[in-house]
Amino acid sequence: MRAKQIMIQDVATIRGSATVAAAVKLLRLKQLQELIVEPRHSGDAYGIVTESDIAGKVVAYGKDPQRVYVYEIMSKPCVTRPLAKVS
Repeated sequence: MRAKQIMIQDVATIRGSATVAAAVKLLRLKQLQELIVEPRHSGDAYGIVTESDIAGKVVAYGKDPQRVYVYEIMSKPCVTRPLAKVS
């Protein structure tokens, strides 16, 4: 089995300069739990923002999602771990 056979091919991205409110709208529209954050320039790394980031870093502190930007709460670089061992 090859990675491309099990990987998600429709990946949604967002800019780090977008508001968290915009990220939430995109998450709902695409029915996703995370978004890849686009690099700012060619030497930059991708980031990731998740529903957990939004809940734990925005909602839990009563911050206004219209005034918080994705780059403030995202994880970077985008490092993932396998969900299950593929044999």
